[in-house]
Parts: sequence; structure tokens; C-alpha cells
Amino acid sequence: MRVAVYPGSFDPTTNGHLDIIKRTSKLCDKLIVAVLENPSKVPMFSVEERVAHLNEILKDCSNVEVKSFSGLLVDFVKSVNANVVIRGLRGVTDFSYEFQMALTNKSLDREIETLFISADTQYLFFSSSQVKEIAIFGGDIDNMVPEIIKKEISKKLKEE
Repeated sequence: MRVAVYPGSFDPTTNGHLDIIKRTSKLCDKLIVAVLENPSKVPMFSVEERVAHLNEILKDCSNVEVKSFSGLLVDFVKSVNANVVIRGLRGVTDFSYEFQMALTNKSLDREIETLFISADTQYLFFSSSQVKEIAIFGGDIDNMVPEIIKKEISKKLKEE
């Protein structure tokens, strides 16, 4: 069974993330969407909320599973019996960072391969950070996130 891991913060999940997930799920038997708990970032949504959002959005994707993790990605990948890491690329700056991370992961575990998938052109121009910033200032994020995420962001901003 070919198992791949698509790691990220998914804070919030964007349509770009979903595009990569849906396209990648066709390339492997099982895709694990790995939600990173990163202590160096202050997220809008807790890890539990992000996992719940993804589970709701991906409920009809039979070969996709959502899990959270902290620590080294290579350790998580091994723990779920995977050997492929999926990384989405929006441009040259993404490639530079992701290439460095892929080489680092390869130095930690020679069995792990990284597969880069380019973002669809309609998703090249925004990131989760930009989505949050646009939402905070009242901008339109309709084409950037699924409806459930838009509602959750709105709810979160009202709480603050």
C-alpha cells in the first residue's frame, strides 16, 4: 500500500490545500493529511479545530485520513508507515524553502521521498497567512476558502 503524508499547519485550510489533497489522493492508496502543532506560531485555530475542519471538509474522500502531529516530520511519517511526503508549491520562494526541507528530511531518513506538486494557477497568489489578514480587515475570502472555513473564521473574529 502506497501511503503519503501531506503536512501543514492548515490554519486555515484553503482551497489551495484542498486542491493539492484531492489531486494527491488520486496518486496514492492512502493520504494522511498531517496537521502540525507548531509551538513557534500563534494559530487562529487550535490543532483540534483544524483537524475537525479538515475531517468535515474531507468526509467524502475515502482514502484520506486527518491526523495531528508535533515534532519531526520524519518521525511522524515513519509512525504511519508512509515513505512519501507531499509538498505543494506556489512559486520559486516556496521551492527554495521546500527543497531545503526535503534535503533535511532525506538526511534524517534516506527512505523518505518528497513529491512536489505545483498549485493550480488559481491558487498561486495566496497563503493561509494572507487569508487570515484579508479576513481580519474585512476583505472577501470567498474564492480562497471553503464555506465552512469562511464561517469558522467569521465566528472566530467575532469572539476576539
